[in-house]
Amino acid sequence: MTRAMLAIAAVLACALTGCAAPAAVEEEPAEVGFAIDADFPDPDLLEVDGTFYAYATNTAGANVQVATSTDLVSWEQLEVDALPTLPDWATPGKTWAPEVTALADGTFALYFTTAQTAPSAQCIGVATSADPLGPFEPVGGPLVCPVEDGGAIDATTFLDEDGSLYLVFKNDGNCCGKDTWLQAAPLSADGLTLLSEPTRLIKQTETWEGNLVEAPTLVKHGSKYVLFYSANDYGGDSYATGYATAESVLGPWTKHGDPLMTTDLSDGRYLGPGGQDVIAGPDGDVIVFHSWDENYIQRGMNVLPLTWVDDEPVVFGSG
Repeated sequence: MTRAMLAIAAVLACALTGCAAPAAVEEEPAEVGFAIDADFPDPDLLEVDGTFYAYATNTAGANVQVATSTDLVSWEQLEVDALPTLPDWATPGKTWAPEVTALADGTFALYFTTAQTAPSAQCIGVATSADPLGPFEPVGGPLVCPVEDGGAIDATTFLDEDGSLYLVFKNDGNCCGKDTWLQAAPLSADGLTLLSEPTRLIKQTETWEGNLVEAPTLVKHGSKYVLFYSANDYGGDSYATGYATAESVLGPWTKHGDPLMTTDLSDGRYLGPGGQDVIAGPDGDVIVFHSWDENYIQRGMNVLPLTWVDDEPVVFGSG
């Protein structure tokens, strides 16, 4: 196990067993290191039979990257492209922010953002597979593509307690001077069809958010629905993660005024923390996100303990 992995394991162990790891994140300037020290942005996590699968935005060699772990500490990047064939409406080399969901019938759906060739816009597509490693096969045309609102990106799913499956995404309004809304719509059981028009949840309103919100992650903890999201310019230190809460999936939603994760809140350890996902680990919930390396060349993947106070999330030892 590398020094970086040992450091991450120590942070996880302390936070999940009650020692003062959150305070140490704020007080200690030493580098923690990446869980995946490579260009692995927009991570999405899925657990199947004790194995954690991490999926990420494209590289030169894969439309959808994949890594696996059994403990969320030690990761193996696989020489696998989960989506080796793009749909004929997509532009090669532009595949972002994957989301893989286990469906009720035991199969898997991969939601991905890619650039539509004509009319030009980012759109969300869907592909299916019997195996979480793929290969995933695209199904039909774009699932969501509101060209008039700038297109759509950053799909995620949420399974409610009553069995309802939802797709949550962002309209790509910042491409063209429009508002960016995080939106939700119910999905069919096979994950391939929206059952109604999307409902708008939140848009950019806070100073720290800049001109956009994006990258939604929806979970329920206790009595509250919690919508994590990223905001501001992904290319630098101003990128950050916030959250909002509601009593139902479709809201109304109330933002927590201050961000949850920023470069400054992490004492500069995590540069532009965002693109997050949340998953239950062997010892408790964790938040997984990307941040820049010190030279701003690549975005590696980080894993940190996620704790809760009154059903609201805590990462760096303060709410």
